[in-house]
Amino acid sequence: MKPNKNFPWFLIIMFIVLVGCNARPVVQAPTLQPVVPETLTDGLDRTVTVELPARRIVSLSPSNTELLYSVGAGDQLVGRDSFSNYPEGASQVVDIGGSMGQYDFEAVAALEPDLVLAAEINTPEQVRSLENLGLTVYYLANPGDFEGLYQNILTVAQLSGHDPEGTALVADLTGRVATLQDRLAGVTERPIVFYELDATNPAQPYTIGMGTFGDYLINQAGGTNLGASIGEGWVQVASEEILQRNPDLILLGDVYAGVNPESVAARPGWSTLDAVKNGKVLPFNDDLMSRPTARLVDGLEALAALIHPELYSQ
Repeated sequence: MKPNKNFPWFLIIMFIVLVGCNARPVVQAPTLQPVVPETLTDGLDRTVTVELPARRIVSLSPSNTELLYSVGAGDQLVGRDSFSNYPEGASQVVDIGGSMGQYDFEAVAALEPDLVLAAEINTPEQVRSLENLGLTVYYLANPGDFEGLYQNILTVAQLSGHDPEGTALVADLTGRVATLQDRLAGVTERPIVFYELDATNPAQPYTIGMGTFGDYLINQAGGTNLGASIGEGWVQVASEEILQRNPDLILLGDVYAGVNPESVAARPGWSTLDAVKNGKVLPFNDDLMSRPTARLVDGLEALAALIHPELYSQ
């Protein structure tokens, strides 16, 4: 039978095409959280109105960068300081400077961030300079203890719209600290720990004194910080004082500068120290001691294992 030339075949073809198109699954565009302005008080006791959640964030410090990644906000980071080297993905983010405290604020403004996250390495003058460029700046103060650290994590989570992730991270860290405290509960002896920050002048190396998170960590890990009796903050201690105190453990936070157990033992008189004779001069990742991030709990666990190895050999 010959096809009917007058039959409206084009109508059937259009019908098939339309049915085929309608049969495809509908892909909905991802919904973004609504932006809501909130007024918060930052670490400089300033009242800051922030559009939450901030979707384009610039970090001015390695610690803030780590905190953002730790709560799942790494993809919202559009700029970071030159020293933000953790986690690995941070190196792919635009570098806005920071060496010797010098940032490219014009480059920061060009990134059009919703929020600039500052830290204690930044001065109030720098915060004002950024605000004068029309940017919203939130200053995150360093914590003095784990409770302060947890609050900083929750604050960064709130600013970036990752409250559930922040809450889960704090719960995990709190549990790890509690477990370690239980392990150390029966400890009666507190070995003397000398933590070396900088031995450019080996006759008067820098260490951590009172009021630092490092001092807090050493105490929480069941040790006695030699530097606490010297002063507050970063302090220099005379080699003679170290020889007199005779630390049980020497931790080298300055291995990046080429310092090692052999060079320490070669210092005048240091070969007589118990730490040197017993092989207790050890490298330590200073980021776990000095950056106020979730990795401070890693630092606490590492310190406890070094200060009280007897608790981990059972």
